[in-house]
Amino acid sequence: MTPDDQPAADQPGPERPEPEHRDDGLDLARALTRATAGSTPRARRRKPWTDRPRGTRVSGSHPDDRDPQLLDNTLGRLVAERGWELDLRVHGVFGRWGELVGAEVAAHCTPERFEDGRLVVRTDSTAWATQLRLLAPTVVRRLNEDLGHGTVTVIEVLGPHLPTWKKGPRSVRDGRGPRDTYG
Repeated sequence: MTPDDQPAADQPGPERPEPEHRDDGLDLARALTRATAGSTPRARRRKPWTDRPRGTRVSGSHPDDRDPQLLDNTLGRLVAERGWELDLRVHGVFGRWGELVGAEVAAHCTPERFEDGRLVVRTDSTAWATQLRLLAPTVVRRLNEDLGHGTVTVIEVLGPHLPTWKKGPRSVRDGRGPRDTYG
């Protein structure tokens, strides 16, 4: 093989001079300087920030959506987005029923459900059902002070769960039921 048969890339020539190697390390320092030239503070200031959308704030000393949030704020935002404010306030009334209507009334009456401004309350006797029907305007006013005006419009009072006499295949509709036959 003659020197003319060698590939051009393997031949040292004027177009590809070999870099001169120095033992003092200046060539290594120059290579490191060129590699890190874009990361100096001055070079970073010159670079435009094209990856960040205009008008957004960078986190730092200012509050940001990416910062940790308090649980109270997060739950408040969730409740507002889902529209659960009224339901939570009504269930809060169910939990504080004794405080709102008084201990004596709460001992004999319990709220069952709330739908469209109508609060259904169950009593443990017919006497307490009558008493609660008389107290209904006062209870509605007190509940609306706590929940907001017009939230509760009507209180429906239900008596106690009584046993039914409609048992068996031969029960009579519109019958008078059991009577006092003992005396």
